[in-house]
Amino acid sequence: MGIKNQISFIHKQIGNEVCLVAVSKTKSESEIIEAYNCGQRVFGENKVQELVSKQNNLPKDINWHMIGHLQRNKVKYIAPFIDLIHAVDNIKLLKEINKQAKKNNRTIDCLIQIKISNEESKFGMEYKEVLELISSVNKSGFENINLTGFMGMASNTNNQDILKKEFSLLNSFFKELKQTNKNLTKISMGMSNDYQLAIECGSNMIRVGSNIFGSRN
Repeated sequence: MGIKNQISFIHKQIGNEVCLVAVSKTKSESEIIEAYNCGQRVFGENKVQELVSKQNNLPKDINWHMIGHLQRNKVKYIAPFIDLIHAVDNIKLLKEINKQAKKNNRTIDCLIQIKISNEESKFGMEYKEVLELISSVNKSGFENINLTGFMGMASNTNNQDILKKEFSLLNSFFKELKQTNKNLTKISMGMSNDYQLAIECGSNMIRVGSNIFGSRN
């Protein structure tokens, strides 16, 4: 179908209320430019070295999202330019992001990754831990980060009931906390195989790779 047609097709499906993050990990700069020339401006990467290299070489109006597991010692490399970090899963990482953001005179938007799947391979915090983290942030005054919402990775399954349960639980938690935390505006859930269901369950940010760029080698 081609990158241009795929992006156009997805945008028609999701409308203006949902942010499409084009997951460009392992994809070439020429493929990213092809998507960019279709109007796509938000791209997601999961490896710091690859992200930094692409950011150096590609147009500066791209909004780069770090969607993969992030190690504290690598935050400094993306702090000067990153638009959103999806996968904050502990307070130590949040402190490091705040520290590096301050060094760069920036405020960095972050999502807390919540473990919504029982799969051991998935990272994320438990719901109780998230409440404790938000409380710590509110008390300690992390001036250079902005907690803007949550991210969740659903189970790797075609079982719609399981997926719906995981997405709906995260959305309920999101809506509950949004009542007292006005900065919480983003809920990132849904990928190539399940983004339509995720949107039905409340997602306003989806991470789509293979449906745009084709399968990875």
